[in-house]
Formats: sequence, structure tokens, C-alpha cells
Amino acid sequence: MARTGVPTPPLRPTSRVSSRVSARVPLIALSAALALTAAGCSDDSGGGSGGSGGSGGSGGKKDGPVVVATTTWEGAFAKAAGAKDVTVLVPASTQHAPDYDPKPSDLAAVSEADFVLYAPFEPYAGKIKDAAGSKADLVQVDLDNDAAKVRREVARLGELFGTEGAAASWRRTFDREYARLSADLKASWPGGKSPAVVSQVFTTWSARMAGARTVGTYGPEAVTASQLAALSAKKPALVLDNAHMSTGKVLPDSGAEQVGIVNYPGEDMDLLPVYRGAAEQLKKAMKSA
Repeated sequence: MARTGVPTPPLRPTSRVSSRVSARVPLIALSAALALTAAGCSDDSGGGSGGSGGSGGSGGKKDGPVVVATTTWEGAFAKAAGAKDVTVLVPASTQHAPDYDPKPSDLAAVSEADFVLYAPFEPYAGKIKDAAGSKADLVQVDLDNDAAKVRREVARLGELFGTEGAAASWRRTFDREYARLSADLKASWPGGKSPAVVSQVFTTWSARMAGARTVGTYGPEAVTASQLAALSAKKPALVLDNAHMSTGKVLPDSGAEQVGIVNYPGEDMDLLPVYRGAAEQLKKAMKSA
């Protein structure tokens, strides 16, 4: 989304959000320090808002690295790369991740981590790591569901985690599923022709999966009157909207079918349902286009 797209989705933090988070981190750090002291910094001090596999702390390191991910999107990349002990800080129900206010338990989770995964549009990851006094490696993830980028990031994380075999196995599964979904979508083209689409900048990956022709993009800022006129003039059959950043009907008078594309995985931190869900929505829209 320059790309990366939010449950949250995805997404650029405003200076207001950054300053608010910066002001709260010292208080959070103090609260976390007191909490960890009271708990004796034990391994059962708890994690963030969610987790998958492993028990956390040093116990989880027996089966691989302990990973803390800011959202389920980074968590899904880590899981695909072979990490078994993954804790997510931002709840999947949060509509816009950059607005999340970190909690003391988040610092406790980070203090036990080997790796902390984050995206550049999330303003708090580095501050959390510093406030927790963690020795974890801070790893920036290119959050984009473009197939080529997903393969590259999963392979890179597998190398960092020492789980190359698991990452390679996941990529083979992904390639088969992606190819199946893409072929099914192309077979559903209206009139057998690739549809023209206008896409939000963080959902262009879904257009590529469908083999659609992207004739224009918009966002993440609101569409201006001049952009509206220019995009409508392209006569798109579909508008691919970012479900996490939707501002309503994008081209209300164009006659284009608008499709909400979800970027973020659910609590299971599984990327494949994201592609299946997008394919289902696109197939329905193309039938009525």
C-alpha cells in the first residue's frame, strides 16, 4: 500500500495522530514498567490483544521466533513465513490501525519478542519497542496484497526467522490458489472481455488478480470534483473501493458497480481468505456489470 491499504486495511497517519501517540507513550511506558515489575517479568505476563500458536516468551522460542505484529496483516505475513508464536497488538475489530492507542500489555508482549513487525504508516511501533526496552529486531513489512510482493515478503521473513522451508511451502500453496482464483475470475469477464475498473490505490492488487484493466486510481485522499469528472469519463464497469477507508459511493453517477475490497485478514491471520473474499465479490459484480 503505498500500499499497503485497513482493519484499519490501511492509512497514513496524520500529524495529529502521531503527536497524540507520542504524548501517551511515556505514560504507557511507566505503566508497563510498573506492571512488569509487579509480575516479576515472568513469561505469563500476557501479550497483546491476540495471538496464535505457542505460549509466548522464551518458551515459544523452542519452536521458532517470538513475533509481535502490529496488526493481523503483518501477523498473516509472519504466519505465512512459518512463525508459530505470533501476537497481534491491534484488535482485528479496529477500523483504522494508525488510530490505535497502545496499552501497557502491548509493551509487555514486545519486551518478550524476537521480532516486531510493523508498517510505515503505523506511527507507534518504534516507540513501543523503545519504551518496552526490547532487544527485538524491528522489521518493516511492505503491506500490499499484490501477489508478487506477497511472495517476496514471505520469502524475506522466512529467511529472517530461519523458517525458509515453511515459507516456501506456503508460497506453493498460495501460487496454486491464486492461479485458480485468477482463472475463475477471467472466465467470468462480462461478454468475455476484460472489464475497465477504477481502483483505490490500495486495492489495485485485486484488479490484477481479476485481469481487469485499471483505467484510473484514486485515494487515499477524498476524491475531488475534478478527479470525479476525470474518472467518470473513463467509463469504468467497476469501482474497487478500499473497505477499510471507504467514503461512500465514489462515482455515484457513472453507473459503475462499486466493490468493497478487504485487505486485512481476520483473527486467524490467514491471507488466503482475503483473496477468496475479493474474488467472490468481484465475480458477483462482474455478473451484474
